Amino acid sequence: MRKKLRVAAYAVCVRDGQLLLARSPAADGGHEWVLPGGGMDHGEHPNDTVVRELEEETGYHVEVTGFLGMDSIHHVIPWRHRRKVDQHGLRLVYEATIVGGELRNEIGGSTDMAAWHPLDDVPGLTRVGLIDIALRLWRERPAVGRVEHSPK
Repeated sequence: MRKKLRVAAYAVCVRDGQLLLARSPAADGGHEWVLPGGGMDHGEHPNDTVVRELEEETGYHVEVTGFLGMDSIHHVIPWRHRRKVDQHGLRLVYEATIVGGELRNEIGGSTDMAAWHPLDDVPGLTRVGLIDIALRLWRERPAVGRVEHSPK
């Protein structure tokens, strides 16, 4: 079985009690909200990944203000030609502050919309699990940079 490691960096941007999120197509044909961020290019520093991805997905220029922690996921997923791949994702979560730019939607990328959401409304959104993990890292700021996954 093919093994694949994906390292990605994401940002928690909170302003005036609202969280910046991007919307992505979901496997079921609908949409789900995701943290702005994404895969690291070869040779790229993760801080630079966050800055680049935030600009691509939201139009904002950000300053990374802290490293909140990381999350590691591992699962086997369908791949090409009815084969499967052993996928390991390492997700680095940063805190960032908007320093410029204007909110806009990404064109021709992995997301189709960017928007601010009141923190109290986030639990009611159709969202990826990383959002909950990232918000726990942001709120709890664990010294070890890790929170346990909640049972499903």
